[in-house]
Amino acid sequence: MSRRIRLRQLPVLPLVLGVTDGILNALTLAAGAILRGTGDGLNIELAGRVGAASCVTAAFTMFVADYAERRTRLVRASRELNLTEPGRLAATSLGRTVARESTIAAGLAAIASLVGAAGPLLLGTLLPVPPLVALAITILLLGVLGWLIGATLTARKLRWAIVMLIGGIAVTVIGAWLDIA
Repeated sequence: MSRRIRLRQLPVLPLVLGVTDGILNALTLAAGAILRGTGDGLNIELAGRVGAASCVTAAFTMFVADYAERRTRLVRASRELNLTEPGRLAATSLGRTVARESTIAAGLAAIASLVGAAGPLLLGTLLPVPPLVALAITILLLGVLGWLIGATLTARKLRWAIVMLIGGIAVTVIGAWLDIA
């Protein structure tokens, strides 16, 4: 059996969480600098810093949440099987598999978050457009992501896109108000 990962086999949660987290981090952390329009504003260094911060937090958050969920399932299964020790299954090779799968999920979320955060900011830096357009591109990418989520879930694509767009606008307003970077 091939160990090669196929696109259809990739877990959806780490990818969606990573890209969404990355885009929202970009909007939160960079909106103030972009809208302020003074100093360096939007540049490659800012895109890299925001991307790195997003990557690290996504990896940590995804690992902790995914591992806790998987480990909890093993503990529940131990109880349902009436094993004498509640965490017995977690101490077996299943426990090591859970840790490995959570590490893979964390890696996927980290990469997706880096791309989601740094990608639109780099695009806005490299294109000969006003920095405000970078914010618009970033928010539009959230709408596209919403559309794709809706299509993947065979749900209402337009509703998903609109909700993600509204969320992006709200996070941008909050990011501008916080003025972090």
